[in-house]
Amino acid sequence: MTIKPEISWADFEKIDMRCGTIVSVNDFEKARNPSYQLEIDFGDLGIKKSSAQITSLYQKEELIGKQVMAVVNFPRKQIASFFSECLVMGVYGEDKKEVTLLSPSLPVKNGMQVG
Repeated sequence: MTIKPEISWADFEKIDMRCGTIVSVNDFEKARNPSYQLEIDFGDLGIKKSSAQITSLYQKEELIGKQVMAVVNFPRKQIASFFSECLVMGVYGEDKKEVTLLSPSLPVKNGMQVG
């Protein structure tokens, strides 16, 4: 495994990573790979949508109320007829197919920023 190229502190400061709570989960039937459509509450930032290929490790019901980390300052990305507004963060398994979501170890206020 190799490390990606070094970035500056200024590069890192451009990434807006925040915690939010999943409030809605739906199957994403039009996605190429099995995915869910998520709605995530980021407090004062509002609710943002994202798609996530996490169907092999997570059931829809267990995701409701789960806090997750996400990058909220990417441009919107169209996936089929769906617009993803943030990137939910996770760790790939060894097979590069399963993704384990990143979440805080204790509850935090929605919209709190990683610093």
